[in-house]
Parts: sequence; C-alpha cells; structure tokens
Amino acid sequence: MSRSPPDPLSRPCAAFDGFRIIASGALIDAALAAKAALAKNPAATILVFDDATGAVIDLDLRGATPEIVARLAAPAARAAQPASPRQLASGDESAPPRGPGRPRLGVVAREVTLLPRHWEWLAAQRGGASNALRRLVEEARRADGNRSSLRAAQEAAYRFMSAMAGDLPGFEEAARALFAADPERFAQHVAAWPADVRAYAQKLAWGGTADESEQTNGEAKQ
Repeated sequence: MSRSPPDPLSRPCAAFDGFRIIASGALIDAALAAKAALAKNPAATILVFDDATGAVIDLDLRGATPEIVARLAAPAARAAQPASPRQLASGDESAPPRGPGRPRLGVVAREVTLLPRHWEWLAAQRGGASNALRRLVEEARRADGNRSSLRAAQEAAYRFMSAMAGDLPGFEEAARALFAADPERFAQHVAAWPADVRAYAQKLAWGGTADESEQTNGEAKQ
C-alpha cells in the first residue's frame, strides 16, 4: 500500500519578524502570522524557515485566508494523483491516474546507470537486480548509523544561520563548532545572539536547547 503524501499545511517551520519568532509550528500558522505581521507593518522583514532544511520558504500571501490555504495545499493535491512507474521515472506526474492492473506495492521506478560489470553482478544475485539493490541500500543505511541525519541537521542549521546571523558576532566560530559537532563551543559563540535566533539555530543543529545538547554530548563522552 502506498503512503499518503505529507500535508504541506502541517509542514513544521518558524516565522521570524526580524530577529523575533512570531510563529512556530505548522506552515499554515506561520503563513497567517506572517500575513498579519505584514498587514501591521508592510516594511517588516518577515522570513519563514523550514524546520527540516533550514531554508527560507517562499510564500505567496496575497488574498484572503482560503486563497492562501488553497495555494499551500496545491502540491499535495497534485501529488495525490497516482502516476505510472514510467511517468515517475521521467518525473512527469501530470498524467492521468492509472487504470486497473497490477497494484503499486510502494515501489517506485527510477533510472539507474551502472557499468556492465555491475549489471552482470546484480543479475547473478538472488532475486534479481532490483532485490539486490534494495538489500544493498538497506545494508548501507544500517551501516550509516545517524551520520546522514547529523549532516542534514548541520546543513539545515547553517542555512538558517547564514540567512539570519551571517553578520552577527561569532558567526564563523559558531559555524566551525557546528560542523565539528561541538554543541558546548557552539553555545559559547552564539550566546550573544538574539534569543530567538540562538534558540532556533540550536533546535535545528541539536534538536533542542544548548543545555540539552551539552548534556547529551557529555553523556556520550562518558
């Protein structure tokens, strides 16, 4: 059974008015908070950041609330239309739904380019090339541990920091501590930053406050 696409209205994010957080949570709440802030002060600098990537979310806040909701929900509506494996492989998801036939079992077709010797090896494996590739990917994921998650968190925090704190004191030192996975040193260099900027950077980088991160880091070293 295929999984439902994520609800874009519930996408976790944070809205900033300057250095101050005005909303944290679902994207729709952040978008409406941003619209309200701009209505009060059209010259305000409002940025909405994606919790998962630290990137700025480009929002179209024109119109009334139902119009904003409709625009934010549009990607999910398009994603709900199933496409054939051939269309998925080519990136064309605009085609009409599939008719009756073999059900999709959560498997997505994509093009893979390998050397002839790789295909020969895969073809000789139990279950064929597709099963062999799936086993290799699962083994690689287990071996990876949380390194990919750590790297993704570091990159998300750095994107946010670059946008909001690039001119603040200690930015370069904080960035080095971030990629060195040193939450204690990171906390020292961001201590003088505006409270909401500091807290959100720590949330993206370490999944919580600096104090929680330092405690976790200390327990890991014991």
